[in-house]
Amino acid sequence: MINQVTLVGRLTKDPEARKTMEGRSVLSVTVAVNRQFKNQQGQVETDFVMCKIWNKAADNTEKYCRKGSVVGITGRIQTRNYENDQGKRVYVTEVVADSIRFMDSRPAADRGHQHSEKPPEKEPVELPF
Repeated sequence: MINQVTLVGRLTKDPEARKTMEGRSVLSVTVAVNRQFKNQQGQVETDFVMCKIWNKAADNTEKYCRKGSVVGITGRIQTRNYENDQGKRVYVTEVVADSIRFMDSRPAADRGHQHSEKPPEKEPVELPF
């Protein structure tokens, strides 16, 4: 059997990792992924896929990504269930990441930090032709 998922999309909010009781980092994110076709109204629809990222990948994602960052995730689909406060069984389907790639052209930590100084102007260079 094959259980393999590849997603490319944008994070819907800033990632915040937490630690398990054993000290492992875990990060839950939602990735917005556009469908490759348009609906009857001519609009592109978007799926919001819940993903779970573990350990060093979770720490790096929290450090380098922000809301809107483009990420590529490969992993597997996993379904789990739990009983909520009302005693009702709740089923959750999510992608458990095996790897994540940061696909923005520059780190999110650099975005939003505007330099107040103007770069020095370059002197014109005379070309020999």
